Amino acid sequence: MALWRIRATVDDRPGYLSVLTASLALKSVNILAVQVHTTEGGAVDDFLVDAPDRMTEPDLLAAVAKGRGRDVFVARAEAQGLADQPTRALALAGRLVHEPDALGESLVALLDATDVRWRPHPAFDQPGVHGGRMTLADPAGGSYEVLRALPAFTPAEYARAQALVELAATVTRRQRETVTFMVPDGAEVILRPAGAEDLAAVRELHDHSSAGTLRRRYLAGGSPTEARLRRLLEPAGGVTLLAVAPGGRVVAMASLLAEGDLGEIAVLVEDDWQRRGLGTALLRRLRAHAERAGFAALVAHTGADNVAMLRTLRRLGHGPMERDGALVSVTLPAAGQPVGEETPATSG
Repeated sequence: MALWRIRATVDDRPGYLSVLTASLALKSVNILAVQVHTTEGGAVDDFLVDAPDRMTEPDLLAAVAKGRGRDVFVARAEAQGLADQPTRALALAGRLVHEPDALGESLVALLDATDVRWRPHPAFDQPGVHGGRMTLADPAGGSYEVLRALPAFTPAEYARAQALVELAATVTRRQRETVTFMVPDGAEVILRPAGAEDLAAVRELHDHSSAGTLRRRYLAGGSPTEARLRRLLEPAGGVTLLAVAPGGRVVAMASLLAEGDLGEIAVLVEDDWQRRGLGTALLRRLRAHAERAGFAALVAHTGADNVAMLRTLRRLGHGPMERDGALVSVTLPAAGQPVGEETPATSG
C-alpha cells in the first residue's frame, strides 16, 4: 500500500461526497483522513489515502473523476501527512511561540509551499488567495507572499496561515518590548506587554491589593469583573503592560485605552510594591507606545486625594489639569511635544 494525497472539488450538495468516497472504495483505496474546505466553487475535499501499490496517478485521477470530482490534484504523500492539518497547525504555532523567526519555515510546512517572500510594503492586492498565490498581511507592516504550484490555496488554508503570521508578530513584539527594570532596593522586575493568558495572574494582583489601592485605580472602588479584566489585558487600539516580580508574580499593571486620537492611561501597583518607581516606569513606556501609535495626547483620571499618582504625572511633565469635584483629569502631551502651562479648573 502507498500513501497519496488527493484534492478535488465536488458540488456542495447532499450525497456528492459519498459518491466520491464510494468510487475510491471500489478501487480498494482506504481513506485515512479527510478535510472539507468550503469555497465559492464548491466543497474542496482534501484526502489522505492508502492505495494499493499497483495503483498509479492516472488510476486515481480516473477514480475521482468517476466519483464526480473535478479540478483534481493527486500526489504521493509522506508519513508526516498522517497528522491532520489542525494538529499540524497547532504544532507549528507551538514552535513559533519559542521561535518567531521560524515563520517562513512554518508557512512552508503548513501549506506545502514552494516559496515564502516578505515584502516591506503592504500588498497591492487585498490579502487573500489567488490560485497558487497567497497574500498575508504582516501586522508589523509589509506583507508575505506564499507560492505553490498545485493545488490552489483555499480560504481555510489562508485563515490558518494568517493566524500563524499574527502569532509570530505578537511574540516578536513582546520580545522586543520586554525589558528588565531594577527597583531601588536592587530587585529586578520584568516589564512586558500583557496577554489573555495573564488573566489569572492579574486577578491575583487585584486580590493582593487593598481596597484603598483598588479605589484609587478604579475610582468607583472594588475589583473589576472578569469580563472587564479580559478587555483590559488586550484593549482594542491600546496596550496593557505588566510588571512581573521574581517568581513570576504580577505586581503592577498599566493600561492605555484608545479614545479616538486620545489615549486614557491608568496604573495599579500592589501595596507592597508602591513608592519603588514601578508606576513611573510603566507610564513612561505607555507614553512611548502612544507616541509610536500616533496618539495626540494622553489623559489620566484620578482622585484629587491620589497624591502619589498626581506626583507621578507631574514627574512625567503633564499639561492641562481639570478638576470636577473629587475627580482630576490630567492631560499629557504626546512625547516630544511642548508642555503647556498647568491650567487647573474647578467646577461643582
